[in-house]
Amino acid sequence: MLDFPRWKIWLIVSSLVVGVLLSVPTFFPERIYNQLPSFLQAKVNLGLDLSGGSHILLEANPAEVAKQRLENMEEQVRTELRRGDPKIAIGDISRRDGKLAFMVRDPSQVDAAVERIRPLTQGAGLTGQRDFNVEVVDSSTIVLTPTQAGIDTAVNQAMDVAKEVIDRRINEMGTREPTIIRQGSNRIVVQVPGLQDPAELKNLLGQTAKLEFKLVDISANPAEVAQGRAPVGSEILPYPDNPSGVPVIAVKRQVMVSGEELIDAQQGFDQQNNQPVVNIRFNGAGGRKFGRVTSENVNRPFAIILDGKVLSAPNINEPILGGSAQISGNFTVKTADQLAIALRSGKLPVALTVVEERTVGPDLGADSIRSGIIASAIATAAVLTFMFLSYGRFGLYANLAVVINIFVILGVMALMNATLTLPGIAGFVLTIGTAVDANVLVNERIREERRRGRSVLQSIEFGYKEASRTIFEANVTHAIAGGIMFMLGSGPVKGFAVVLLIGIATSVYTAVVFTRMLVSLWVRRHRPTEIHI
Repeated sequence: MLDFPRWKIWLIVSSLVVGVLLSVPTFFPERIYNQLPSFLQAKVNLGLDLSGGSHILLEANPAEVAKQRLENMEEQVRTELRRGDPKIAIGDISRRDGKLAFMVRDPSQVDAAVERIRPLTQGAGLTGQRDFNVEVVDSSTIVLTPTQAGIDTAVNQAMDVAKEVIDRRINEMGTREPTIIRQGSNRIVVQVPGLQDPAELKNLLGQTAKLEFKLVDISANPAEVAQGRAPVGSEILPYPDNPSGVPVIAVKRQVMVSGEELIDAQQGFDQQNNQPVVNIRFNGAGGRKFGRVTSENVNRPFAIILDGKVLSAPNINEPILGGSAQISGNFTVKTADQLAIALRSGKLPVALTVVEERTVGPDLGADSIRSGIIASAIATAAVLTFMFLSYGRFGLYANLAVVINIFVILGVMALMNATLTLPGIAGFVLTIGTAVDANVLVNERIREERRRGRSVLQSIEFGYKEASRTIFEANVTHAIAGGIMFMLGSGPVKGFAVVLLIGIATSVYTAVVFTRMLVSLWVRRHRPTEIHI
């Protein structure tokens, strides 16, 4: 085991050198770090508790999810009954009391309508239930009632999608390493290190970014619209910037084009008045649909609707072809940019409200970093002193392994783009304290073999060989505990587990493989007849 060919020596040394070099950019000031080539920009990021930042707790309303499911099901029912052969005529669809109800005009088509509607319902997870119950009432009225299992499944799916959308939006802001985790069934915790003003984050995450284009109902009576009454097939929506002064407008319920068919959105300026706007681009299907609708409705106004509010209602002067359009409104450059980010990252499946917010100042993080550095320095100094006084030359080799291990841990974390939190510093200090466990086992075993009368070479050989099994088993138990904390924990617990797991792997490599190589080279060169250990 003490036979180290040259290729193995170069492999061990080069791997440790790479690990140390990866840690170097972490110590660079931000100004110098930003000037490095992109392939060298790997560093350990500081968490919210170390660098300061914003903490926001978002909450979704399950009733809003249930309402959206009803709207989606209503559209699917209309489409399915209209496009089938034969077509099935129905009356107006009611959404009263959280149910969908409509009358089939021809009673002989009720069974056919039910057969077409049932495939629109889906299984609610593993509950064995459907998300909607379909019933026939009074021989000609069909009622679709959402089940609780279906609502729970929809809320869970909506929160998963919302978490992904939030992650994309924050990354679009250029903020690195946000913490985004679900809390309970309908809450999401967002922590963004380095962001001291949460107002911009709240505005961005508070937007559902549900974009729709609908035709304005020009047949609506202005007096009735002002009173909140709309013709059949239309709805009243708020229009704060209405030039007529009336803060509402009547629009058709049917959506011309939706934001789901967008492929890009960028903040820009109107060429005529230089006002901030958002330039959008549709995919192929959306572009064709938008071109067709605008061609068929020249000289009619259409409404640009965001999250249920009309931003503007321009007139269609000519067909808008090419798949591009412009969203105008009472924007500033910042609000236009926030809207573009929200549209690019996709709409939230459910509106989220801020129920808690906290700001962590950088001064508190600086104190934590300073305390962590002091604790790490004291722990390192104490370990190095103890090992040298206890084991002499072999303790010196162990100390060298500990120092290299510190930089290798930081290098691996930088390579993983990991985040260091205050519990992570605790894990770091713990790793330093336990990094020499393997060397203690090896050195004590060498002492024991020498007392048994074995030669220096045999004692070293058996010391590393016999201690390796114990070292492996001890670190496996540590790794199991760290793995469980990583998989089941979140936030600080996960930060502690990341540092612990990396430290276990690197400390075994440096404490066993690296020191064994150093001992082998020393024995090969000096051929000692006695060792002091």
